[in-house]
Amino acid sequence: MEEQRQKSWFARNWGWVLGGGCLTIIIIVVLAVGGLIYKVSDTIKESEPYKHALAETIDNENVIEFLGTPIETNGLGSTNYTYKNGSTTAELTIPIKGPKDEGSIIVSAEKINDEWAYSLLYVKIDGETEAINLLD
Repeated sequence: MEEQRQKSWFARNWGWVLGGGCLTIIIIVVLAVGGLIYKVSDTIKESEPYKHALAETIDNENVIEFLGTPIETNGLGSTNYTYKNGSTTAELTIPIKGPKDEGSIIVSAEKINDEWAYSLLYVKIDGETEAINLLD
């Protein structure tokens, strides 16, 4: 009688091992990218220009008239921080929304001697032609 040799566990289950390994790698990459996005957005939201611009917007009567209350951020928007020759510049566009409408805060600032100097700080309401200056 001929003796039959049984395949090893790996030979029988190689597809499951390969699929499970690939799935594990995909999950790790997705978690790493998600963590990176969270950390970057948290760092931006904790920056001085972002917090200052949002505080000025929430306190402005003209903005409240157009958007209503509460005024909240509506996503991350676009940010550009540049550090060059000891000077830091920030260019931010912060999307905001209220119960009545939506808009964007536009910020341009430079850090000089540990103090932020704002050259632009205004709110652009969607559908409106005039911007609300927050530097006054």
